[in-house]
Formats: sequence, structure tokens, C-alpha cells
Amino acid sequence: MADTPNSQVKEINISQEMRSSFLDYAMSVIVSRALPDVRDGLKPVHRRILYAMHDLGMHSDKPFKKSARIVGEVIGKYHPHGDSAVYDTMVRMAQDFNYRYMLVEGHGNFGSVDGDAAAAMRYTEARMSKISMELLRDINKDTIDYQDNYDGAEKEPVVMPARFPNLLVNGTSGIAVGMATNIPPHQLGEVIDGVLAISQEPDLTVQELMEIIPGPDFPTAGLILGRSGIRKAYETGRGSITLRAQVEIEQKSNGKEVIIVNEIPYQVNKAKLIEKIAELVRDKKIDGITDLRDESDRNGMRIVIEVRKDANANVLLNNLYKQTALQTSFGINLLALVDGQPKVLNLKQCLQHYLDHQKVVIRRRTEFELKKAEARAHILEGLRIALDHLDEVINLIRSSQTTDIAREGLMTKFNLSEKQAQAILDMRLQRLTGLEREKIEDEYSGLVALIAELKAILADEEKVLEIIREELTEVKERFNDKRRTEIVSGGIEQIEDEDLIPRENIVLTLTHKGYIKRLPVSTYRAQKRGGRGIQGMGTNEDDFVEHLITTSTHDTILFFTNKGKVYRAKGYEIPEFSRTAKGIPIINLLGVDKDEWVNAIIPVEEFADDWFLFFTTKQGISKRSPLSSFANIRNNGLIALNLREDDELISVRLTDGSKEIIIGTSHGMLIRFPEEDVRSMGRTATGVKGISLSAGDEVVGMEVLEDNSQILIVTKNGYGKRTPAGEYRVQGRGGKGIKTCNITDKNGSLVSMKAVTGEEDVMLITTGGVLIRMAVNDISTMGRNTQGVRLIRINEDADEAVSTVAKVEKEEEKDEEELTKPLEDADSLPEEEVNGDNSEE
Repeated sequence: MADTPNSQVKEINISQEMRSSFLDYAMSVIVSRALPDVRDGLKPVHRRILYAMHDLGMHSDKPFKKSARIVGEVIGKYHPHGDSAVYDTMVRMAQDFNYRYMLVEGHGNFGSVDGDAAAAMRYTEARMSKISMELLRDINKDTIDYQDNYDGAEKEPVVMPARFPNLLVNGTSGIAVGMATNIPPHQLGEVIDGVLAISQEPDLTVQELMEIIPGPDFPTAGLILGRSGIRKAYETGRGSITLRAQVEIEQKSNGKEVIIVNEIPYQVNKAKLIEKIAELVRDKKIDGITDLRDESDRNGMRIVIEVRKDANANVLLNNLYKQTALQTSFGINLLALVDGQPKVLNLKQCLQHYLDHQKVVIRRRTEFELKKAEARAHILEGLRIALDHLDEVINLIRSSQTTDIAREGLMTKFNLSEKQAQAILDMRLQRLTGLEREKIEDEYSGLVALIAELKAILADEEKVLEIIREELTEVKERFNDKRRTEIVSGGIEQIEDEDLIPRENIVLTLTHKGYIKRLPVSTYRAQKRGGRGIQGMGTNEDDFVEHLITTSTHDTILFFTNKGKVYRAKGYEIPEFSRTAKGIPIINLLGVDKDEWVNAIIPVEEFADDWFLFFTTKQGISKRSPLSSFANIRNNGLIALNLREDDELISVRLTDGSKEIIIGTSHGMLIRFPEEDVRSMGRTATGVKGISLSAGDEVVGMEVLEDNSQILIVTKNGYGKRTPAGEYRVQGRGGKGIKTCNITDKNGSLVSMKAVTGEEDVMLITTGGVLIRMAVNDISTMGRNTQGVRLIRINEDADEAVSTVAKVEKEEEKDEEELTKPLEDADSLPEEEVNGDNSEE
């Protein structure tokens, strides 16, 4: 048929039209239906349900209303789709086995973990939960943008203010076109702590954030096997984790074993799980189960599997893990909408986008409150003018024929705005009393202060961040609960590197030139004092061992440098070498600069809040900081303390906050004072004076005194002694201290000072790389003003000297032949004790 002049038929390319139409459909599904927004973690249907409930006044402190009324409101105003889809979504938001923190509070039958459907919407009732109120808090303060609904008759929010990070807290799942999202739920307190951490340290890595957010936390609890899948998901946005039921094996009085399932993996249907087990037993694919029953009630889940007396419960359980949903996989896909576009995000990006959203919310709320305060202050300024010229105002109003004339007269005579003039005309006569006038002045003064405060917030991003931290902390205090899902070591395929490393004691050595290695602590055997020792490691002629500590392969090692920075590594991450090997350059292990070197090494098993790190520098400056301040350290290190010019960090020790500190110097002086004399300071603080030094003197050691401590000192030429701590009186910090050793040409200046009990061994290392291990109890106990006895013979011709002294755990088994073999007659060495007066300096 030929086209008429008025024909509306257009010729199009079918291929092009299919592409265009399908793309429009795909984007509609992606943006408007299936994927959550990274800012509030909600899909449009969830957002519309909550907004409709908010509009209806169905808040957490108001009565429940019929679910049908909510569904009708949603589909009538905002979501033109099927009512069953909206109701099913609302039901999920009210199920404690689907949502970690339920956004809807329901009355009636809202389904069960057995897969039972909820009752019809005409029977159930609902309202917003308390925590969902936090998603909409401040929504009426211009904190978010609105958009037209589907027919343009209503406005709906583009995003919620979301005063907690809902994307990770409750997670979500959805299938779009060509992509899908599957975000697991997390523990509220951990996620909030993660946001707080990046608000303070924007450069935190995903691995460091994983120490705060160890992994997902499912509402049905259960176990996560291993951390490698979590790490991959958090670093790349995609990964898979293995979930396993929480199971106990009990033994009955008749000797039979019973498997009790208390928790099942997330999104597993309990009824279908039991049905599957029964089917395997019936088909004889699993043998050994004599009874299977569900004893779950309102107090919790309990599936009982009775095992035949001659069957092994552990073997049976492994078969159940393999063939049933008692063990499942959960594929993590952190896909969300960022600025309207779908993006796969890592853990840090999820938290950062949420933090950026909160900055916008706080700024917009502050601007809203500022405009409101300025508008009110403007009115009050007009009222104050009227009160100051009351008689003239009254006469002007009385002489005016109409309101408009009176308004114009007020505006002209007193230079008022139209709003101010109208407010004066609207003012009641009771506002003219003295008390009411005083209220106006007080309100105006308060508004002036509020306006200044709001402007200060808008001008300073740190103030905005501080408000975010305060409000997130408040949400955490109100809604935080315990973690439900436990993360454990699984089978070989789930075990991460650390799980494969045996926990054992090790020795770490670090040379002056920066070569580091680890050795088993059993490498060194104890000898009598005065022996020649064994070769501890191979070193260059101008290199020597400077640091030696004992720790565990699973401990976190903190490395403090002369520049006051701190780096970290796990014990097993330090390469193991033979006894005589040099090791690897520490610059290959840590991100230290070429002109900085490690001056203190601290092993940490757990970053507890009630423990502290005590610092002392070469110039005698001391500082005390909470250990928890050092839990999150970037790969390129953090500043541990700010150093003064020409100063460097000498020593760092762990304390419990109530100990006594001793500081020793190269001139043989020592000071003892309570730890509380140095107040707790921030991580980057400089510190206060710990000891006053004489000219040319410098700090060589700082220790924490324990009960029955003795002071062990070692000098440059290999002399040493023990002195009871009671011979050193307690002073206030900042003094010069008292003499601890006679310094002569024979013994040389102090190189080390340690607090010992006599129950440990001590290792001495010389600049030639020679190492000797001896029992501290073999070292003589002497007074303060003595020179000490020889502990190790040094090669004076080679200008050898003692460089490092380290305490190690006492060795239990010793080779008797080695201990008694006279490398040289140790007992014949003279105890060269030099008496002197005990006068204090």
C-alpha cells in the first residue's frame, strides 16, 4: 500500500531498533529494578516501600497497619508493578533469617526458614523498624534529591540519607540483564568501624580494612571456612566463600552418638535440607543414620541426627557436608550503582562511596538548618526593631487605614523587609510583655551562635567528618550486637597461607645494614658465661647484628624506625634462613626509605585497647600511646611519633598502663618513674622529657619493670652485672637519675640495659657477628656502683665490641657435654668488682 501524505508509518532498520530497544530495556532493569545504589544499599522497590511507609506515618513508634494498605500505596504512587512483587519484597525485609538487621517490623505470619510463605497481605500488619528510621533520618531537611514518579503526579527520593552503611550491613542480591549482584550481610559495628577508619586514614588498604571487617556476618550464623575467598572478594569485588552449618556431636548414655545442627548456612531451606538427608538415607547413599527429626522451636534451631552405634559420626558428617546443603558456597559479587552506572567495587570503595554520600548529606542538612536559622534571625531582627521603637510602631499602625499601608509604612520608616514588617503586624500583644521581650533576645542570641557554628561546619571538612563519626558511633551504640557467623579454618582448599603455617617460636635478627631473617629459637644452645659463643650469622666486615627478638610465626611484628615511623609484618612473612646466612634487605620486606633504619621491634599478639606502647628517644623524650592506635598500618608505614631535630627513636615497649619505667644512658645513669607520669597521647604526638641528659650522654635503653625485676646492664667491652631494682628509688620523670654502673676504659660505656628476673636466657651479639647465649642466673648480682664481670671475650685487636643484647625464653633441655666443655675456663674468670660510694648524682 502506498504511503498517503498524512501517513504515520516510518521505515526503520529492524536490527538497529532491536539493539536500541533491548538496550533501553536492559538499562531500565539495571538502574530501576535489579541493582542497589551504593549510597543507601537499596533497590528502587525497597526505597519506595520505606518512603511510602514514612509518608503514611508508619514509624517504629506508631501502631501497625495492614500490609495491603502499604502495598496499595506503593503501587499506586511509586512502583507500577505487580502487588505480589511488592509484598514479597516487604516480607523479606521483615524476615530475621533473610535480613541481618530487619528494615520492616511485621505482625502475623511472615514466613519461616522452612520455606513457608507469608500469609496474604490482608492478614498481616507492618511498620518501619527502628533501624530503618535511620535510613530516612533527616529526609525532610533537604538532604537528598527527589524525582518525578512514573506519572509525574508525585515526587519520590532518588536516594535515602542512609545514616548507616546499609549496602554492606544488610547486603542484597539481584539479577539484571547481563549482570548480577550478590552482596552478603555484615555485622553493623564492624562496618561502621571500617567507615570510621577510612575517615581518619584515607590511605588504608583492603587488607588493613579486613582486620576491622573480617568477613560477612549472616543472620543464620553458621561458619565461614577460611579467609582466602573473603580476601579475594574484598580486593577484587568477586569471590566465593564456603558456608557450613554449626554442628555438635554429643554422646548419649547408651554410647550412641548424636549430631546436633544448631545453625544452617544462609538462604538454606531447613525443611528441604531435612528432606534431602532423608532421601539420601532412603536411597542408601548415606549409611549410619537411625533417626532424623526437627526439634526447632521459638528458642532456636535444632536438627537431631541419631547415628548408629557402629558408625563413625565424623565420617557421616563429612558425607553430609559433601552431599547436602549443610555446606554450601556463596558467590560474592559486589556490584552496585555508582552515579547511575553499574560498577564492581572492592571493600574500600564501598565504604568510601558511603562516606562521600554522608559528607553530602551532612553539608545539605547544615545548609538547610543555616537557611532556616538565618530566616528566623531575620524575623527576630525586625521584632527587636519594633520593640525598640514600640510607641512609634503602634502609632503608625493605628494611623494606617489598611494592612498594606501599615506594612509599607513600617518598611519605609524602619528600613524593614516585607517579611519583617508582616511579622510585626502578626505579633500578638502578649509579646510586648517584659518576659516575652527577653525570650526574643535570648532566641536571637542563640540563633546568632548557631549560625556561626553552622558556617564553621560548612567551611571545614574535618568538622563534617567529625559529625559523621559522632552520628555513626551513636547508631553503633544503639543497634550493635554480637557477630553471629564464625570464621574458621576449613579444608585444605579453604585454608589461607597463615592457616598453613605452624605456630612456633622464632628468632628474628636484623643487622645494622638492614638484613633481616628468622630462625627457629632452638638454633641457639645455652652456654656458661664467659664462653666464646657460636657464629650467629654471616656478616660483612662493616656490618653487625643490631636487633634480635623472640616471637611467634603468627604474631604481628611492629618495626619502629629512627625517623619515628612504624611498619608491620607477620612473623611468618619474614624469610627463614640458615644460622650463618645473611638474610634479605629489609627494604625488600618493608617500605622503609633509604635513609631510615629500624631502631625497635615489637611483637604483638593482639591489639588490645587497654595496652600501651611506651616510646623513648635518644634525647630522653618519652611518650605513651594506646596500642590500638597502631592496629591499622599502611604498607608504606605510619608516623608513630613526631621527633625533634637531631633526635631518633631508641626503644619501644608494651605496657598495661600501670607499670614503672626505667631509662638507662651510656654514661651509666638510670631513672625509675611511674608510667602514669607520662599521660596517654595521640599517635603523632612528640612526647615529654623522660630523663635529663648531661653533655655527650644519650639513652641506650628503656624497660618496663615487673615484680621482682633486676636491672641487667652490659657494657661495650663485654662486662655486665645484675642489680636489684630496689636499689633504684622511684623518682619523677624528667630527672637526671642515679648511677647504675662505674664506667671505665676497661669495661667501656653502657650499650644495653634490660629488666630481668633471672628466669630467662640472654643473647649477646658482637659487631663481629659472634653470638653467645647464657642463663641470666649465671650473671653475678652486684651493687649499683660496680663495674661488673666479664660476660663475653671480645677480639680487641679487631676493634670488636658488644652491639646488641636480647632476652630469650629459658631453654629447657641442654646438652650436658656442651655445657661442661671448657671452651675456656669460665669459672676462672675474675669477678672484677670495683667498689665505690653510692652517692646519687
